[in-house]
Amino acid sequence: MAKEGPNWDGLLKWSISHSDGTHPTRNLSEEDRKWFMEAMQAQTIDVVKRMKEITLVMQTPEQELEAQGVTPADIEDVLDELQEHVESIDMANDLHSIGGLVPLLGYLKSTHANIRAKAADVVTTIVQNNPRSQQLVMEANGFEPLISNFCSDPDVNVRTKALGAISSLIRHNKPGIAAFRLANGYAALKDALTSENVRFQRKALNLIHYLLHENSSDCSVVNELGFPRIMMHLTSSEDSDVREAALRGLLELARNKKDDDPLEDVDKMKQLLQERIHVISLMSAEDLGAVKEERQLVDSLWSICFNEPSSLREKGLLVLPGDDAAAPDVASKHFEPPLRSAAANPSSKKDSNNEIKKETPLLLETGPSSAGT
Repeated sequence: MAKEGPNWDGLLKWSISHSDGTHPTRNLSEEDRKWFMEAMQAQTIDVVKRMKEITLVMQTPEQELEAQGVTPADIEDVLDELQEHVESIDMANDLHSIGGLVPLLGYLKSTHANIRAKAADVVTTIVQNNPRSQQLVMEANGFEPLISNFCSDPDVNVRTKALGAISSLIRHNKPGIAAFRLANGYAALKDALTSENVRFQRKALNLIHYLLHENSSDCSVVNELGFPRIMMHLTSSEDSDVREAALRGLLELARNKKDDDPLEDVDKMKQLLQERIHVISLMSAEDLGAVKEERQLVDSLWSICFNEPSSLREKGLLVLPGDDAAAPDVASKHFEPPLRSAAANPSSKKDSNNEIKKETPLLLETGPSSAGT
């Protein structure tokens, strides 16, 4: 299939000639304006057309695809390409209008683990920082297969990807958070914390912190389920991100502890913080710089739990010469939604003409269900 699109070389030369500072600015002629708009619109039209083709693939029964030689790896490639397109919020929202959202959610129930995982990845991109698509996914009952995969899929990678999609789906989404609670999501998070998979632990800890930060009343649920003991254990993880996330969760629980609540496992808490302080005190200058946030978290948690500064201060290890004078905000970066389009690296997937390098074979031209489409 021949690809038609804008003359990108011509568009680039035209843009440079009008913005290199060598010519005075001038109003565009109607002819230039029309040419420029047509060039830009052509690319959008190509993307929508391609998304419709991908939707046709997703709507085709799996048995028919297999009969035409489409392999599970081919479907993964299709989903990978779709994920690139829906980095744009407009394209993400358009996926539903062209009929692609429901069959995408159907892939969450695929018999192939890699396809289930990749479908969750695409859902993550679609709903990330996108209230409209969050609503569309919830209305299309997309939460149910995600929570099912998160709770009980036999493949830990599928569970991890489903958790990532859930985290993006329910963020700043009250109906989503309510659905997560009703589905016994906290019990599944506890199970994730006891996994040996570091990525799974990290994602679970980050979602726990977000939920506690958004609604302090959930702290009682977390305490009743025994999360503090598990998070205390994870503060000794070899993975620095897991350690920091566990400390962050414990700090959120400590900040929201009611005055009349007993501080459970106070001796264990003191012991683990002393151990972290000891490990930190033995670090080289280079390693100390890498655990700046952990140092701040340990000191903050000690101060809240025991109403006194930690020994990191008297040892001069809390604020080092290379650190900022003020303690950093250790939480806000975990709630700042990532940029969508800027986070992608289109140059890694496109050639010099800005075209997709690999065309995924659709193989639908002779299929019986494609007639009249």
